[in-house]
Amino acid sequence: MIGIKSAVAAAGGRRAPHSARPVSAGARALGAALATLLMTHNAEAADPIIGHASVIDGDTIEIAGERVQLNSVDAPEEWQVCLDERGADYRCGKESASALDAFLSASRPTRCEFAGRDRYGRFVGTCFRADGKDVNRWLIESGNAVDRDTDNKGLYASAQQTAKSNGAGIWRAQPEHACAARVGRVNRKPNC
Repeated sequence: MIGIKSAVAAAGGRRAPHSARPVSAGARALGAALATLLMTHNAEAADPIIGHASVIDGDTIEIAGERVQLNSVDAPEEWQVCLDERGADYRCGKESASALDAFLSASRPTRCEFAGRDRYGRFVGTCFRADGKDVNRWLIESGNAVDRDTDNKGLYASAQQTAKSNGAGIWRAQPEHACAARVGRVNRKPNC
């Protein structure tokens, strides 16, 4: 083993700078793990974002350039159709997005508190209007979305039951048809 004095003498009397030393694979792996931990911590510990919300679709908004997926909410996609009370098709996805836009417009700005990020890099959060109303709960209670129970063990199950009981939104026809339309076109099963 070479001692420090021997290594300095071999380098012509000068010590190699710290950055010139080789980095082991273990140190690189540790650094990568720490960076991942810090990024995850920052995403979960993000400060709330407040601003004018633009509706992307029935369960996604954008505030100050940040996309926010509403936590535990699954709304029909814009192209999806559901059955109305007469059994006719209507564009429930488009109706859901329009209803969300009107709801947010009634009391601005919108504030979102974050739970983390989804697989697409969007923030996942619970949002509130300026008057304090829970946007996520309202979407489900009004029948414009369903409770995505896989996220929070049925966080909005009571709101969904209210929508079903009132025949609101996608529940205004026969509930099994509204659910079947969603399950048939999307590869995830909503809680309906």
